[in-house]
Amino acid sequence: MPVVWSDRCLLHEPEAEIWVGTATPASETPERIDRIRAALEGADFVQAGPHDDTVLREVHDEALLGYLASAWDEWAAAGLPEEPGRVVPYIFAHRGLGTDLQEPVAVWARPGFYAYDTMTLIGPGTWEAARAAVDVALTAAELVRAGAQAAYACTRPPGHHACRGVYGGSCYLNNAACAALALAADRVAVLDLDAHHGNGTQEVLAGRDGFGVGSVHVDPRAGWFPHFLGSAEEAPGFKNVALAPGSGDRDWLAGVSALVEWARGAEALVVPLGVDAAAGDPESPLQVTPEGFREAGRLLGSLGLPTVFVQEGGYDLDAIGELVRETLLGFEEAA
Repeated sequence: MPVVWSDRCLLHEPEAEIWVGTATPASETPERIDRIRAALEGADFVQAGPHDDTVLREVHDEALLGYLASAWDEWAAAGLPEEPGRVVPYIFAHRGLGTDLQEPVAVWARPGFYAYDTMTLIGPGTWEAARAAVDVALTAAELVRAGAQAAYACTRPPGHHACRGVYGGSCYLNNAACAALALAADRVAVLDLDAHHGNGTQEVLAGRDGFGVGSVHVDPRAGWFPHFLGSAEEAPGFKNVALAPGSGDRDWLAGVSALVEWARGAEALVVPLGVDAAAGDPESPLQVTPEGFREAGRLLGSLGLPTVFVQEGGYDLDAIGELVRETLLGFEEAA
């Protein structure tokens, strides 16, 4: 299985997250991908190639793309606070304000027009890394379209929380949705294994013929991100499996199996591969073992579909590489 990569994905260094008003150390760091690459030593690494914005504009509004590309330069030029040294929203364009909201003029107000949380900070390399992450996903999709059984997009920042017009959840651009569109198949299943609901991918692909989105994740009604979405089958073409905190291999694999059965009949598969459902991950209450991830890979491989894996979450640095490797090996065993 080719592993697609770009050094530019390391340029994003959030340094901090603002959680309940407090600056805490960032969990989505460049070291995550360094650990994965080390665990996949000996794999067929492929450098991502550049792509134009055709697919990206099918996924995201032009206004969001323009904002993300300019946000850091505008913030720095305005001389905004040095701490935490990143773009942070302070006021949000909440739906309760009305329907005719206008993009604000003030540089310090603009982040809240496009961001939906305070955790997803923008720094000097964020746009370059996020744009490179899309190139990685698109290159992986190209390899599969050219005949590879599967390809793994070893990328960051993640993307499955990024919606068409807003960003959040440590995600800026929706890499998995870009890969799904680039596969150019009549029926594409997107099966999200991240511990948190893939709300952005669900929103981006809603109403598009030929796309089905499934997600197995911790129940947001139990107090987990993204809180407002992911508790049920929220629209035709979606399948959400919400698990209780503390769920381990048995319940999680039952959810993965349900998604696999639901996806039968698809012509291609995209897997947003978060491994934060693992026991010991600091960002999730789920308790999945490496053996569970291996079996999940086998279940996905049993579909026999051309498949693109796109890296999402996973924040236990000591375990992330092994968990990704186990999933990919399980897929190859079955496929």
